[in-house]
Order: sequence, then structure tokens, then C-alpha cells
Amino acid sequence: MDDSNREPLFEALGQSEAFLEFQERLSRVAKVDRPVLILGERGVGKELAAARLHYLSQRWKEPFLTLNCAALAPGLIESELFGHEAGAFTGALSRRPGRFEAANGGTLFLDEVGAIPMEVQEKILRVVEYGTFERVGSSKATRVDVRIIGATNADLVALATEGRFKRDLIDRLSFEVLFLPPLRERQEDILLLARHFAARMAHELDRSEMPEFTDAAVAALEDYPWYGNVRELKNVVERAVYRSEGAVVEEIVFDPFQSPYAELGLGVPRGSKQESLPNASVEIRPIKEAVSELEMKLLRAALERAKFNQRKAAERLGLTYHQFRGYYRKYGDFLRE
Repeated sequence: MDDSNREPLFEALGQSEAFLEFQERLSRVAKVDRPVLILGERGVGKELAAARLHYLSQRWKEPFLTLNCAALAPGLIESELFGHEAGAFTGALSRRPGRFEAANGGTLFLDEVGAIPMEVQEKILRVVEYGTFERVGSSKATRVDVRIIGATNADLVALATEGRFKRDLIDRLSFEVLFLPPLRERQEDILLLARHFAARMAHELDRSEMPEFTDAAVAALEDYPWYGNVRELKNVVERAVYRSEGAVVEEIVFDPFQSPYAELGLGVPRGSKQESLPNASVEIRPIKEAVSELEMKLLRAALERAKFNQRKAAERLGLTYHQFRGYYRKYGDFLRE
């Protein structure tokens, strides 16, 4: 399956300093024909950044193919990347070229490289170093000329320490490492992106007027932490435009499973502890303030339990070391008290 013609999930739009700095570094390395590693949380736009790297490079007329390594069973990744010969395994009725052959002369984007099995990493390393590989079930070397762009939200260094990722491959893939910032660190870009997605949704719904957000809707969008990043923003904005009666978008619903009957206490079994008005005792205050306070408490508790070993604290919180360092820089003064 060729993903190269698939429409991007979101556009590369932004005016924040963090976003512009990322784009500047990307543009600079695009012209250097070496592997690049893109790090960032889910939903920030790593595939779109890889596509931009390709189309700014000298390979722009050649194929740009992608593979989400986490979406395949470990046993299928090798065949998907390198192809197989007829009879190589049950169900292999004919020879099939893999992504490397299909991308020859162009670029292959490997998303979620941390999910690649060790034995397949060895074959990728050989492609990077020598430009050759063998199809599954063959001993004949096939030569290709492919630029590899890898991406992950995992801590590859930690995986290497655990023996789950080859250090040599990290070295080969990281000629340049680009850190794509999360949306919560791109505050100035939220409304810009929201208006873009709103306009596209209005066009899809065949509405003639450009959607406008009320002040309350703008405040809700800008105060939300966006842990799902740009992908989550796109979904939320499209839903808000779809549900709006006209061109004015007043209500932003972050949770599509939120029931309008919850406030009436309907659907709750009699005698249930939840029979009373839910969340009646919750203190209402700015969500950004509440989220920040919770983040600081969690970070401090994790550090104390990990005896201030930051990598172990990151593991306890389910974060990569890079993500943890971002939070540490944000709340450093509080955490060092």
C-alpha cells in the first residue's frame, strides 16, 4: 500500500517562535542528503514534517513513502520493508517488493521507529551503511538509494539501554534530530490553526459564511492543554463547526462522549453513589491553572519516589525522557524547592 498520496491530517501552519525555529532547522537539513530523526508527541505532525523534508530536498520528484511501524505485527514489518520471495512463508504466493524498493531514489518515512524489532533494525542499519538488503527468503543482495527519515515519541536512548534498540542505528539515523514542539508550547498557533480547520469544515459542509469563534470559545481553545496536539485540535474544531447552527461557533465540546443527561442524573442506577449531581463539590477555576498545579504535583511526587532520578521519574509518569525534560524546564523552580 502506497501512503504517499494520502492527504495530510493537518497543515504545517504556525507563527510561534518554537514552530518557526523548527521549520528553519527543517529547511536547512532538507537539502543535506542524510537520515533525519524527528521527535515529538503523538499528533504534532511528524509525518507532515517528513513530507516537507522530502519535497524541499533534491529527491522531491522521486517517491515519498511512509510506514507506521507500530501499526504492523512485528513479524510483518520485515516483509513490508524489504519484500519477500515466493514461498518465503505461508501465504507468500509470489515475489513482492517492499517499501525500500518502492522508494528507490526517493524518501522512506518510518514512523514509530521504536517499535521495530531488533532483527529488522540490523537490516535497516545495513541499508543505511551500504545501501543493500535481501528480501525475505532470498540471499541475493538488492541495492537501493533511499533517504530514511525516522520519527518517534519514544525515548530511543532508554530503549537502547534496555537492549531493545541498536545504538548504532540511533547514531546512523540522527545526522540531525528535530524536536517538533507540542501544541501547548505553541500558544500563538492555536487560534490560527483553529480558524483554518473551521474554514475547511465549513467548505466541506457547503456553508457560504466563514465560521467565527465567540470570545468564550476562543478562551476555551487557548486554555485547553491539548495533549492530543494538532490532531485533537482539528477534531474538536470540526465537531464544533458541525454542531453550530450558523457561522458563529459558541460551544466547544472537548469530550464527544459527554452526555447532556448527566446533569439531570438520568441513566444512573437507583442507590448509586453517583445518583446526586456529579462533580457538585468540584471547585471551578481556570483549567490552565488547575492542570499546571496537578502537573507540578505529579512531577514532584515522581521525582521523590525515583530519588530524583529523572529517567526513572519519566518512566513512572509514562513520559519519554525528552517529554519529562520539557516539563522540568517549565516547572524547574518549583521542583527544585
